[in-house]
Amino acid sequence: MKQKITVFGSYVADLMGRTPHLPLPGETVKGSVFNMGAGGKGFNQAVAAKKTGADVVMVSKIAHDPFGQIALDMMNDLSMDASHMIYSETTGTGIALIMVDENSSQNEIVVVPGACGEITLGEVERCAPLIRESAYLLVQFEVNIDALERAMEIAHEAGVKIVLNPAPYQKVSDHLLSMADMVTPNETEAESLTGICVDSEEAAVKAANMLHQKGIEDVVITLGGRGVFISSGGQQRILPPFKVNAIDTTGAGDAFNGGLVAGLAEGMDIWQAARFASAVAGISVTRLGTSKAMPTRDEVEKLLADNPL
Repeated sequence: MKQKITVFGSYVADLMGRTPHLPLPGETVKGSVFNMGAGGKGFNQAVAAKKTGADVVMVSKIAHDPFGQIALDMMNDLSMDASHMIYSETTGTGIALIMVDENSSQNEIVVVPGACGEITLGEVERCAPLIRESAYLLVQFEVNIDALERAMEIAHEAGVKIVLNPAPYQKVSDHLLSMADMVTPNETEAESLTGICVDSEEAAVKAANMLHQKGIEDVVITLGGRGVFISSGGQQRILPPFKVNAIDTTGAGDAFNGGLVAGLAEGMDIWQAARFASAVAGISVTRLGTSKAMPTRDEVEKLLADNPL
């Protein structure tokens, strides 16, 4: 049985250009492709969950402007519930400037959060009934932290499972971290959280144990091309990645997080959900863009069937 997921997080419009190489400081590089679309970590994760079959509601803050309309149009196309989107009358919709190296697929991103960085505590309280009736709350660090912490407190008090994707990393209180049932950093974020360079499985174990000591039950560290490390219920190991032809890694972490929570909400255990999420991410990097690169459930099922464990 599917359970409801609330994604409380960022929406920004993605402005993406592909270049032969990423520019050095002061350098101008002639690009080859430009795309504009819906993005932001929260929004990308919600789309990934929705397209893979989840019952998901997105909460973010936008403005009545063309960049905000891009989000509403995509939500309408996907039959996503937009009734809990918040509107700013003073600040424009956020944007992300994305540069992608068309040879290596590596990227550089500048995020200007705009409206989604100014969610008020009153606006969070108006979302409290939605959060309380959800099975999972998925959050990131791309909105203002006071609003994020209050949303997590509401969920924690109601017994809602909280999945925290600590990206982009910023220092937060141990109180905030302790409310998360699961944390999903990449290697860089895991190092920022723990001070441990996650360059091996042994280091991942040490980082995970430190996060467990902060009160977090499950730790999932994404390792890019090395797969994903999971520490849960006394078991700790790396799941291998899917072998794909990556052309744009932007949004891969968001694809993983959306797929992970979609799997969990269906009743998969953490190992099954992580493999499902790896398939979602694996397909997403074979396409340009972020939210529009998220695969359908049928595509994910086919990749899983073609690559049995």
